[in-house]
Amino acid sequence: MESDTILKIALAGPLRGFFDYLPPEDNVTTLTPGCRFEIPFGRSSRVGILISTNNKSSVPAGKLKRALSQLDQAPLLQPSDLRLLKWAADYYEHPLGDVIFHALPVNLRKKPTASKASPPGLRLTQAGEAVDAESLSRAPKQRSVILALQHHPQGLAKSKLAEDHDLSPAVLRSLLDKGLVTPCELPPQTLPSEAAYQLNPQQQQAVDRVRENLDGFQAFLLNGVTGSGKTEVYLHLVADVLAQGRQALILVPEIGLTPQLLQRFQQRMGHEVAVLHSALADGEREKIWHAMRQMRQHILIGTRSAVFTPMPSLGLIIVDEEHDLSYKQQEGFRYNARDISLVRAQQIGCPVVLGSATPSLESLRNAQEGRYRQLDLPKRAADASMPSLALIDIRNGHLKGGLSPALLKHLEQTLQAGEQAMLFLNRRGYAPMLTCHACGWLTDCPRCDARMTHHRQQKLLWCHHCGHQQREPVACPSCGSPDLRPLGQGTERVEEILRQHFPKYPLARIDRDSTSRKGSLEKLLKQVHSGSIPLLIGTQMIAKGHHFPSVTLVAILDVDQGLFGADFRASERMAQLILQVAGRAGRAERPGRVLIQTRHPDHPLMQLLIQQGYAAFAKLAMQERQMAMLPPYAHQVLIRAEANRSDYPELFLKQLLEGCQKLQHAAELEFWGPVPAPMERRAGKTRAHLLIQSNQRLPLHRWLSEAIEIFATLPHARKVRWSVDVDPQEML
Repeated sequence: MESDTILKIALAGPLRGFFDYLPPEDNVTTLTPGCRFEIPFGRSSRVGILISTNNKSSVPAGKLKRALSQLDQAPLLQPSDLRLLKWAADYYEHPLGDVIFHALPVNLRKKPTASKASPPGLRLTQAGEAVDAESLSRAPKQRSVILALQHHPQGLAKSKLAEDHDLSPAVLRSLLDKGLVTPCELPPQTLPSEAAYQLNPQQQQAVDRVRENLDGFQAFLLNGVTGSGKTEVYLHLVADVLAQGRQALILVPEIGLTPQLLQRFQQRMGHEVAVLHSALADGEREKIWHAMRQMRQHILIGTRSAVFTPMPSLGLIIVDEEHDLSYKQQEGFRYNARDISLVRAQQIGCPVVLGSATPSLESLRNAQEGRYRQLDLPKRAADASMPSLALIDIRNGHLKGGLSPALLKHLEQTLQAGEQAMLFLNRRGYAPMLTCHACGWLTDCPRCDARMTHHRQQKLLWCHHCGHQQREPVACPSCGSPDLRPLGQGTERVEEILRQHFPKYPLARIDRDSTSRKGSLEKLLKQVHSGSIPLLIGTQMIAKGHHFPSVTLVAILDVDQGLFGADFRASERMAQLILQVAGRAGRAERPGRVLIQTRHPDHPLMQLLIQQGYAAFAKLAMQERQMAMLPPYAHQVLIRAEANRSDYPELFLKQLLEGCQKLQHAAELEFWGPVPAPMERRAGKTRAHLLIQSNQRLPLHRWLSEAIEIFATLPHARKVRWSVDVDPQEML
């Protein structure tokens, strides 16, 4: 049919294509793409977003429905935002509506009209100025806020007040309700001069190279060893961008794992800094999202989803720890925030800086081929020395809780010298499994092809893959024997052994179990920094982003799995993890040592890493990848399928293979599978994989765009849950 105006509406969910609607009856505003509409859908209503308008529709005139209402008077997303989201939907072959709604805060995926962001600061009202702070002696938190604002009549940032005075939202709400404080805009931040933070020659050269390109797109790989001062480079560049009145986006793998980067930005940039991550309440995320969209704040530090936040005057993107797997979304819309940041910078014309001490092989190849400009920081800041790395051969030794006699001796020497030691084991719980000494029973997960980890303190068996839990048995469920023994060790067991060997020294365990309470991680880290805890055991939570000036010994208890992992990226991840953990040692005037326990001390990759460093390791790894024609020398798409019935996933993938091998460009591709997934059964589902690979990206994507239309028409399509993973980072 033809009509004056047809709305093309995108919806959240696995719905490809758009839905046609007439404008609402009472519509008096401009129909601009990027606005949300409430639309009738089936027997209920849903929220959709306007993609475009047209005067034609394939829907017959009598069946075309009207939108119920327009929820936004002005678009939430600008054309540049929609262009990025459309690119992401096309590249990752994911429905555009789902991509767009993934980029919106949770509150904006619902019907309520978008609210305006409240000003970032608070100041005293006339009533607040007149109140005697001492009259609030029975409300000490409120009293501290009043006193702080009396010394800052122009106002203070809400975030700074909350942090400095350990406030809950209820305290500030109470003061607002009493009329003692009011929201306010804050004056522009006066940033400290660059001279106050002197750069070394390598840092200055990196800053100058990026500074020359602030007016256009250029990708930079900032390859700096741990402790080389990458954060200081970031701070100087962001200060330059702010001086131009523009915005900066800093992506980090996980907020909790990079506390010192966050702290330094907040100290230097004050209320200009906003932080966006999944742990925030929905309302807080929406406020920050609007603050960036409306340019009320100019610096955003966030995890992967922050890459989609509207920032109208974006002048710089920084991706810290660019190699980190956390940038890849592993469920639903499977995007890579690092790669999208490059596309966003290219589309708007601004530089992007990818920082890492252990760059991914993909980024190193891009630098070699001139797509990125490489900036090197080969030395630690303040002339601190790099730690020495050494291997401890544990092939024939007796271990106690995973600790060798040699390592225990080194720990004792370090503690007696008044220094700190840190042990790393990326396995929480007490032991990876329990076994019956009488019959050999093991703690198999009933829903996965995996063992359940023994958590002794909580008296639980816990599957870390699907989350299934059950109480720790007092006797073997198979034969009734009470002789149940742990196999292997987790951080709980290592903590137990350390307390037995070093009872006089305070010890902290930092993992997801010990830091589950709010504020517990920050409290433990403060104690470590103060020196009151000389012995530290932890998982990857302590592997990066922390500066422990008194730690002179770092021990890595078990990384051998990375040498023989089923995933071709296993050795790369192992090397990155070793050097990230090693970077916690010897950052002050005292040199650091790193000891790595291994049963394979003669392995060539391990020897190369220890003796010549990451650059030599990466060079050899890239040669091996090139010979095998694996990424970064090839491009991959992984099709996953899972179902309750064990035969359905492979049947579906076989149907897909038969139906899609005749498509254009199929002859240029390699098809591997279908095969069972490395963990075939997970969370009660049977899973299978089909891997498609090509030496060239273009034919792979052209084939996939045609094939995706066939998937839903296959006989078993409704009997399985399938997904497409472009540029997969894990094969699990």
